Amino acid sequence: MLLRQTLIAVSRSRRAEALLSNSALTTSVARRFVADDVFAATSELARRGLLVTVDHLGEDVDDRVKADGEVTAYVDVIGRLAPGADVSVKLTALGLRLSEQLALDNAATICEAAAARGVTVTLDAEEHDTIDALMSVHATLRKEHPLVGVAVQAYLRDAAERCAALNGARVRLCKGAYDAPGAYSGKDVDRSFVKCLRILMSGSAYPMVASHDPRMIEIASTLAIVHGRDADGFEYQMLYGVRTDEQARLAGLGAKVRVYVPYGDDWYAYLMRRLAERPANLRFVARALVSGR
Repeated sequence: MLLRQTLIAVSRSRRAEALLSNSALTTSVARRFVADDVFAATSELARRGLLVTVDHLGEDVDDRVKADGEVTAYVDVIGRLAPGADVSVKLTALGLRLSEQLALDNAATICEAAAARGVTVTLDAEEHDTIDALMSVHATLRKEHPLVGVAVQAYLRDAAERCAALNGARVRLCKGAYDAPGAYSGKDVDRSFVKCLRILMSGSAYPMVASHDPRMIEIASTLAIVHGRDADGFEYQMLYGVRTDEQARLAGLGAKVRVYVPYGDDWYAYLMRRLAERPANLRFVARALVSGR
């Protein structure tokens, strides 16, 4: 818990960012888990039978010009992605801190570009104070773009209720990479994740199981069988550069596996939060750097 809180605090520190972003070790880790060439990375993943979701790194945009730039970046990348790909979008990158309407309008523009290309959009969950707006924007977008997905973080105490309300939606279930007052911690997060999995697998939503945890993956597989979901009825999602052997194993069994591919220069906060999300990821980082797997 202390390590998680420390990493989250470091992810928010401009001073730490300035120091660590210039560190040879940190830069080396970033190159491992953030794509230098997003199109080369997605092409290679497709060659291996893996699906992709692409994230243009950036968040907490504080002016409209930057928000416009994010929209342009997404429209550009969508134009070069193959049908069946997905893009992951943070509403704060689209101006949510300025205006919910601005973020909604910008997200709608991205959804329109994606629909024309046969690409889906998933709205990423962020800090706890943005979740109500996230759900509101998602609900509005679904009226015109029914395939738009949304992330639910199991560490939040209302995660199960949110999953139950997302009938027919594409739902990315993750443990959570932020912090919040009164949030679950430790094994309680796992219990919440499993409760959410049961709700999603037994309902009408399309579950996107975003976890590297072997136990959560096994439980998801079992619940899919119990509730009669075949390989087209759900998918696993994992981070670029993390547990690539497991990605290949699951895909080899015929499962849908989608890899979250971040790209762009604003990688610092992303990397710190990925480590905070599950401190065991530190082991994955060490293993990847040593073995290349």
